[in-house]
Amino acid sequence: MGTCNSTADDFGRLLLGLRMRAELSQEELSHIAGVSIRALADLERGRSRGPQRRTVQALAAALRLGPTDCEALEEAARRGRPRPRQDTGPPAHTTLALPRDVKDFTARSAALSRLHALVENAEPGHPPVSVISGQPGLGKSTFAVHAAHRLADHFPDGQFALDLRGMDPEPATARDALARLLRALGVTESAMPTRTDDRAGLYRDMVRDRRILLLLDNAADESQVRPFLPGAGLSLTIITSRHTLAGLEAVHRTRLNVLKREEAVELLMRIIGPQRVQHEPQAVRDLADLCGHLPLAVRIAGQRLAARPDERIGKLTTQLAVQGRRLDSLQAGGLQVRAAFALSYQQLSQDAKTVFRRASLASGPDFSPEIAALLADLPLVQTARCAEELADAGLLQPDAAVERYRFHDLLKLFATEQLILEDDPEVRAHVRDRAAGWVLRRATAAALRFDADHHRDTPDSDPDPASAPAGREQARVWLEAERAEWLAALRQAQAAGRYQQVLDAAEAMHWFSDLNQHWELWAEVFTRSADAARALGSKQDEAVHLNYLSWAYNHCLHDYAIALTTADRAYAVAHEAADALQQGWALGYSAGALYRLGRSEESTQRFREAAACFTALPSPQGRLAELSVLNALGHNLRIAGHVEEALVTHRRSAALCRAGMPGQPAELIAQYHAAALQEIGKDLGALNRWAEAEPPLREAVAHFDAAQMPAWSEPARLDLGIVLRRLARYEEARETLLVAHAALTRLKSPRQEEAAAELRALDRLISG
Repeated sequence: MGTCNSTADDFGRLLLGLRMRAELSQEELSHIAGVSIRALADLERGRSRGPQRRTVQALAAALRLGPTDCEALEEAARRGRPRPRQDTGPPAHTTLALPRDVKDFTARSAALSRLHALVENAEPGHPPVSVISGQPGLGKSTFAVHAAHRLADHFPDGQFALDLRGMDPEPATARDALARLLRALGVTESAMPTRTDDRAGLYRDMVRDRRILLLLDNAADESQVRPFLPGAGLSLTIITSRHTLAGLEAVHRTRLNVLKREEAVELLMRIIGPQRVQHEPQAVRDLADLCGHLPLAVRIAGQRLAARPDERIGKLTTQLAVQGRRLDSLQAGGLQVRAAFALSYQQLSQDAKTVFRRASLASGPDFSPEIAALLADLPLVQTARCAEELADAGLLQPDAAVERYRFHDLLKLFATEQLILEDDPEVRAHVRDRAAGWVLRRATAAALRFDADHHRDTPDSDPDPASAPAGREQARVWLEAERAEWLAALRQAQAAGRYQQVLDAAEAMHWFSDLNQHWELWAEVFTRSADAARALGSKQDEAVHLNYLSWAYNHCLHDYAIALTTADRAYAVAHEAADALQQGWALGYSAGALYRLGRSEESTQRFREAAACFTALPSPQGRLAELSVLNALGHNLRIAGHVEEALVTHRRSAALCRAGMPGQPAELIAQYHAAALQEIGKDLGALNRWAEAEPPLREAVAHFDAAQMPAWSEPARLDLGIVLRRLARYEEARETLLVAHAALTRLKSPRQEEAAAELRALDRLISG
C-alpha cells in the first residue's frame, strides 16, 4: 500500500484521502472505528486537527493501514495537537488529565444519555455546558468522570480536569485555575496574561476552533466558573457542584438523586461480587436501605465488605441498624459519609446551620418553613431563605410542588448529631415544647372550621391569627400537610399532663376526621383523648371519645371486634354518666360493628334501639343522630331482604333532611341528605328499579365530590357504576367504575374488591 503525502497540519485531508481509498462512507468508518460520525466529520473538515493517539489507532485499524500510513497519520495528528511554545524560562509541565474511571460504575444511564445527546446536538454558536449538582455523597464527580471518559472520542483535541476545591476554606480562584488550564494548552509563562478577564479571553480564543472537554469539579459558585465558559465552538464544559449554580444561564442541568434500591444492590454486587450477594440476598437489600441508597454510603459499605471477604454481610447490616452507630460505621479508609456532610455544613451561614440542626426535630417525613422557623426560633422570612440555602447546598431536598423540605435519612442523622453537639439539652427541650404547643393550638383552631356544632369562620384560639389558614380549604390543606406534626404535639401534650389540651384538640378534630376516614391515625387520636378524659375524671367526655374511638375502629382500621368492645365500654360509661345521647351513639356504633362481623339480626336490633333512643331526645343533636341511625338501619334491612322497609326508612331520613333542622348548618343537613339519597339509590337498585336509582346516586356523588369527601364519594360512585352497568351503558359504567376502583384502593376501602369484581363482570359483558 502506497504512502499518502501530507503537511504537518493537514490531518483532515489525509484522513479523507485514506477513507476514500478504502471506499468507506463516514457512517461505515464511524461504525468500524467506534468514533462518532460528528467527530469524524470534524476531523475531515479540519475543525479538529490533533486527535488523541487512541483515536488515531482506532482509525488506522479500521482503515487497515500499513506501518508507513499509520506513521504518517500519527505524525499529522501529533503536529496538530497543542504544544508549548519555546520560552527563555524553564518549561512549565502541567498535567490536567482526567481522573481514573471506576470499573464498577452503576446506573445513571438516563443522565448519561441526555449528556450524550447534548454533545451530539451541539451547535457552534452555543457551546454545550452541563452542570451536575446534588447533595453530598451522590457521586457527582464519579458520574462526571465516567461521562467524560465515555465522551472522550468526541473531543480529539484533549480532555482536561480541574478541581476547583469549592468546599475548601479558600476555593481555587478563577485566575489561578485559568493559568493551570492555559499552561496545559501550551501557553508559556511569558505569554500568560495577568488579569483574569484576559486569561478567560485567551482561553476562549484557543478553544473556538478546537473540540476539547473540560471538567470543572467541585465548583463553589457561579463566579468561579463563568470565566471558563466558551463563547463559541463545540467544546464541552462539565461542572460539578454541591450547589445548583442557578445563576448560570442557558446550561444543561443534571440533578442527581439517590439510587433506586435495585441499583444500590447492583453497585454492592459489583464491588463484592455476585456470590456473596446471592448468599445473603435479604441482608444486601437491608444494607442498601440502611445506606439510604446514597452512592457514597453504598460504596463505603461495599468496600468495607470487600476488604473483609470472610465477614458476613448481615454483621455490617446489624451494625448500621443502630442509628447512633450508623455514621461511625460508614467509613472505609479515607472515605467517610460524615466528613462529606461536614464539608457542606461548614460552608453554611450561622442561621442556616441553626435551621439545619433544629429541623431534625420535625416529626414528619417533610416539613414547612413555618415549622422550621418555630424550631429555629427565627423569623419565617429569614428561615425560608435559610431553607433555600440548604436546598441549594444539597442538605435538604425541596418538594417539587409545594414549599416543603425533607432530609435524606443519613443527613438527618448528621443533623441530629450536630444538634446534640451544639445545642444544650435544655434548649432542645424548650424548642420542642414551644413548637409543639404552637402547632397543637393551630391544629385545634383549624379543625374547628369543620365543627358542625361550634363552627367558627375566624377561630380566636389560633396562636398567630395573622398567618392562620383563611377558610376551610386552607385549613384542610394545613391539617393534612402537618398531620405528623400535630399528632406528635398531641403525644407531647399528653406526656406532659396537659389533658385538657389533648381533649380540646381531639374534640375539634371530630368533624374533620369524617373527611379523612382513611387515616388510621384517628384511632390513636381518640385513644389519647379518651385517656385524657379519664385522667380529668369526666365520664361524659370519656363516653364521647370512646364512641369516637369505636367509629375509628369501624371505619378507619376496619377492626370490628375491637370496635364492638369499645362501643360497649362507651355505653357503660355513658350509662354511668346518665348521658342518653352517648348511649344511643354507643348502640349505633356497636350495631355497625355487629353487622360487619356478620351478626345481622343483633345488628338490626341494636339499630332499632339506637333509633328509639334518639327519637326520644328533643335536642338537635338527637335529630342528627337519628338521621345517621336511620340510614344505617335501612342499610341492614336491605341486606336482610326487607328492601321495601329499607326504602321507607331511608325516605323518612330524606324527608327529615328536606324539612330542615333549626339551628343546624344547611351544609351539614345536605350531607346527611346525600347519604340518604345514596341509600335510596341502592334500595331502588335492589328492587331492580335501575332507571329510578340513577338520579339519587348522581346527586349523592355530586354532593360528596363538591364537599371533597372521598371516603363518601367513592363508594357512592361505585354504586352509580353498578347501576349504569345494569342499564347497559357500558362505556360510561366502565369509566365510572375505573375511577371508583382507583380511589377506593388508595383509601384502602374494603369495597375496592367489589369494584374490581364489577369491572371484571363488565369486561365480560363488553367482550361478549
